[in-house]
Amino acid sequence: MKISFEKVKNDPAIQTYIKAADESLVALGYTEHSFAHVGKVLDNAARILEHLGYDEDTVELAKIAGYMHDIGNLVNRSEHSQSGAVMAFRILDKMGMNPMDIATVVTAIGNHDEGTGVPVNAVSAALILADKSDVRRTRVRNIDTLAFDIHDRVNYSVTDSELELDGDIIRLSLTIDTEIGSIIDYFEIFLSRMKMCTHAAKKLGLSFKLTINGQSFI
Repeated sequence: MKISFEKVKNDPAIQTYIKAADESLVALGYTEHSFAHVGKVLDNAARILEHLGYDEDTVELAKIAGYMHDIGNLVNRSEHSQSGAVMAFRILDKMGMNPMDIATVVTAIGNHDEGTGVPVNAVSAALILADKSDVRRTRVRNIDTLAFDIHDRVNYSVTDSELELDGDIIRLSLTIDTEIGSIIDYFEIFLSRMKMCTHAAKKLGLSFKLTINGQSFI
């Protein structure tokens, strides 16, 4: 049967897994991966596919994948995309989702990490672009700026972030406070993610562009 995004979003068990997964990352000192992150990811993934004229069912699947994509952190940060895919399969199968839709969501979740993932379908590509573009100050939870690691410093340095769609171009436009973090710092930790975004955009027939402080880099 067709399972709506609203049904998935309001499922208490899935909500619990998202919260618990984020709590695991708090213990490891990672940036925010809770409802603010998954909400931004699912919104942008849906917006990308809507911009390209994909049907409502595909957009719904992108929202579901975006909402559930990080639940594997509950198991371990290492290979969390694969763990999350297995968890999502069991949850969605139990809810009665049809096999083709499960396959689309599970494939997207299992391929969203830059270490092993590839944009194998439209939902997967949209999820990658939405997830890897979520860099912002409000993801930093460490209140001691003197104790920032490079991930905290780079995210905190981003004072404005916009994922823009214009025809066949998708652009991540960032404003970085270079008194906090340098552009070199950004590329040190995010270069592989930007390369992944380039491949994901190509899968969708788009060109990925990156602009930092008004200067184009990709």
